[in-house]
Amino acid sequence: MTQSLSDLSDQILQAAKRAGADAADAIAVDGTSLSITVREGALEQAERSEGIDIGLRVFVGQRQACVSSSDTKPDTLTQMAERAVAMAKEAPEDPHAGLADAAQLTTNTATEALELFDPSEEPDPAALQEDATRSEAAALRNAGISQVQSASAGYGRRRIHLAASNGFSAGYARSDRGLSCVAISGTGTGMERDYDYDSRVFQADLRDAEEIGRIAAERAVERVGAKKPQTGAFPVLFDERVASSLIGSLLQATNGATIARGSSWLRDAVGERVLPKGLSVIENPHRARVTGSRLFDAEGLATSQRAIVDDGVLTGWTLDLATGRKLGMESTANAARGTTSPPTPSLTNVALTQGDQSRADLIKEMGTGLLVTSMIGSTINPNTGDYSRGAAGFWVENGEITYPVNECTVAGNLRDMLKTIVPANDGRMHLSRVVPSLLVAGLTLAGD
Repeated sequence: MTQSLSDLSDQILQAAKRAGADAADAIAVDGTSLSITVREGALEQAERSEGIDIGLRVFVGQRQACVSSSDTKPDTLTQMAERAVAMAKEAPEDPHAGLADAAQLTTNTATEALELFDPSEEPDPAALQEDATRSEAAALRNAGISQVQSASAGYGRRRIHLAASNGFSAGYARSDRGLSCVAISGTGTGMERDYDYDSRVFQADLRDAEEIGRIAAERAVERVGAKKPQTGAFPVLFDERVASSLIGSLLQATNGATIARGSSWLRDAVGERVLPKGLSVIENPHRARVTGSRLFDAEGLATSQRAIVDDGVLTGWTLDLATGRKLGMESTANAARGTTSPPTPSLTNVALTQGDQSRADLIKEMGTGLLVTSMIGSTINPNTGDYSRGAAGFWVENGEITYPVNECTVAGNLRDMLKTIVPANDGRMHLSRVVPSLLVAGLTLAGD
């Protein structure tokens, strides 16, 4: 890049103005990603990508259109703008479309305080390969492992700049560093698979490669001899690795776009109890070194901490400007967007109140039931909250894990399920979505 993303975004807006747009906003993203995968101690795959993408949204009256490109030449910007304006003139009117008023825009754009970008040098591919190799070797040291399906290490960095004709212009940078290992135990039809991984903003925070391989292997070996559990109604403990999907279903049902369509099982639930008393779901977009953090949303509004659920009671919806206008409400500064489409409501960092018991304590408390460690597929009725998912994990008898299970289905209704959850205290604080293991009473299991 020979020009800054700020200058490029401004050039896009100027092209839109010349093409006849009444208003416009632009996004420019450039980045690099690098991924290394090893198998049997040798390099299996290496990928690197670099590039820039730009997006333009224009308004002609109450009509809007979006276009995108990976070409930043001046002629291309002109053609983009002209095409976008022509498209907008043919689009239907949207009374809710439009940019933020200047008075709504944030003045705090110093994202550096959130530490979203690791300033250290991009890792050498050889260093990534070494991490992946160490992870694979650690997994294979477990005698119960027949093979490692994959061991991968990756790095990415992006710069993003947002600008609009209402005067907003700001950008930030993000980086990420990841490592994963997938191990397989057993042979033939008796093979079982499990994994471990870590992903961080800063390389220095990443867990050791050998630890990731070792844990992946231990988990895979624990699953040897899995069989179907009995059918019936039992308590189910969702392990921390999968528990966030339950809270994710709640969050999806409170998304303003879903509410505006009238297709949410929580569409009339504001002010009602949706979780047990004492539990809250808090969005905090300002956590340092966490991938979901941001000071401002994609429409230039200042983000802030808020309770989505407060002491068990649902407080409201997740909104951008357009969905807020549709519902007669103010935006919650949750707009997110890419280069190809308008903003939509999207959450940043979310945490569920943690309990005072460990996962082991909840296993003892549940007596007889299922500990779920992985889930397959999903059937959730968005209008009723009826829930059914394939699951695997471990059968618990008299408060103790007795044998691994697979090929079963867990079913219930999310309204009822969420009102009975008991959280453990094992949520991982570096994640964007901090949800501990969750015990849910009285779910239906379909097994043998």
